[in-house]
Amino acid sequence: MMWKLKQPRIIVFITGLLLAYSAAVAGPENGKITCSEDGFVEIDGNKKFLIGTYHLPQSESPYRTLSKNGFNLVRVELQQSALKSAHENKLWVWTSIGHIADNFSAAESNAFIEKIHEWKDEPGLLFWELEDEPAYTWGSAKPRIEPAALIRTYNLVKKEDPDHLIYMNHAPVNLVSTLQDYNAAADILACDVYPVIPHGIRPSYALFDDGLQGDLLNTSLSQVGEYADKMKRVSADKPLFLILQGFAWEMLRKAGDRDSAMILYPNYYQLRFMAFNAIIHGVNGLLFWGTKYTPANADFWPDLFKLTGELSSLNAVLTAPAVDNFVEIEYQEMGHSVDAGIEILTKAVGNKIYLITANADRNPVKIKMRGLGRFNTMSSVSGGEKIEFHNGTHIVNYKPFEVHLFIVEHKI
Repeated sequence: MMWKLKQPRIIVFITGLLLAYSAAVAGPENGKITCSEDGFVEIDGNKKFLIGTYHLPQSESPYRTLSKNGFNLVRVELQQSALKSAHENKLWVWTSIGHIADNFSAAESNAFIEKIHEWKDEPGLLFWELEDEPAYTWGSAKPRIEPAALIRTYNLVKKEDPDHLIYMNHAPVNLVSTLQDYNAAADILACDVYPVIPHGIRPSYALFDDGLQGDLLNTSLSQVGEYADKMKRVSADKPLFLILQGFAWEMLRKAGDRDSAMILYPNYYQLRFMAFNAIIHGVNGLLFWGTKYTPANADFWPDLFKLTGELSSLNAVLTAPAVDNFVEIEYQEMGHSVDAGIEILTKAVGNKIYLITANADRNPVKIKMRGLGRFNTMSSVSGGEKIEFHNGTHIVNYKPFEVHLFIVEHKI
């Protein structure tokens, strides 16, 4: 934030204090912000798998709570206290600034530009957000905001601040071609998918008559990956985030209008599957929305923090180059059909190969993994225990929507 002081000596003194403050606080890196060829945000060339939230947790030290539980990004209002707290706790930030509408006066447009100038040099600022879900209007096919207004605003913001990225989230509906019209207004794209919904929930905003938020044939948890695929069709060359569910749909109602039998939060296993399903389908970061509607004593919080802690510990893996999958899968009879089945993302870190695997079916699956013969060790990422495999094969059992992470190492 700019200091508007007239006395030169005071300016020098204040500047010195700010420099001392910056050196004393170990905030996030304040380097050059770019995007890698595979879509990850880079800071001075270091790839980051971003784990963010739209809302602060209900705790005495919310920024510290986020940081110690694996988050590295938080949405904030443009207030010095919020920016300082985020920076002190090693959190990058983004903020929503709206757009310049067609009916803006010259004074309103100038105020918008001045806001960019005032805050663009804040340490820890990673990207700007213009508008949320601009193509989406509940109950209508008409866009809430036309692309032209956002493209015009994007170009203006990039002119005034070429050093930061611009982010745009879309609802899970609308045609791919409709969403493509907005591509010129964003550097990073996102989509929000919240599929944990109790059967029989009453109609509400953003839920269709069938009680679902999504509109694909697949109504299970694995729709998350399908929406990631959809967004890759919107743009294959922009970083992609998915926004996951941090709330119970019933809690979006006013307190006196809630049905306690309909309060359903995603549990740890559902959260973990949705996160890794999105990762397998190519996302570069995960954000969570709706936690401001989630009470501090909800069981959801330890489940969420268990997941985000795990994701944070895997930054080097998640941002590593993907390699061609070499694992062959042979399904074993379990008395069920196989639909999506087992999905695998293969990552290389040094001489180790990480196999990120998930059962995208609502039924249990048993497989024989083939193609492991060129490796001499295999272990579980979560437990670290060694896994015996014979003749290059390994049998794995998966519960519905279960995730397994393995490490295999080359023979020396």
